[in-house]
Amino acid sequence: MKIIIETERLIIREIVSTDLEAMLALHSDPAVHLYLGNKTITKREEMMEVIDSIRRQYIDFGVGRWAMINKQTKQFIGWTGLQFVTKETNNHQNFYDLGYRLMKRFWRQGYTTESSFASLEYAFEKLNLTEVYAMADMRNNGSNKILKNVGLKFIETFDHDGIRHNWYKLEKSEYDKQKHY
Repeated sequence: MKIIIETERLIIREIVSTDLEAMLALHSDPAVHLYLGNKTITKREEMMEVIDSIRRQYIDFGVGRWAMINKQTKQFIGWTGLQFVTKETNNHQNFYDLGYRLMKRFWRQGYTTESSFASLEYAFEKLNLTEVYAMADMRNNGSNKILKNVGLKFIETFDHDGIRHNWYKLEKSEYDKQKHY
């Protein structure tokens, strides 16, 4: 497996098939999926399809969601990173989306913020992207706060699968300005 990024507390690496049980534990938790349409995944076959899809993203687009591993314990705690979105979302298509998902016992410990900053640095410094987008259910206060804290700007609210979401964007020029503060 390929390590993408290391932060103070995290190893951020490719998701591999041996992450199946940890990914299943993450995605079968209703609390994790509360603001994700309550569509948990409980079958190993379905989870393996998700992992295979993520791995195809690495090949097709050079990025995909990455596993977050606690450096100290070597434990899988969730995923983070960029996804190239080809499906039209909020009148956008073929864009890079910042996302993350964390096991509940690791919430409110700063891991998602830490991994998001690292993912944005990777996006703008390594991939030379000009912009990154993100979205969050309007009711998901934690996720909305994280996106703002890492520098994404609220653009608008839109309907996504019948649920109101906030739409965010960060341009490289804004990212570059933030680096100097």
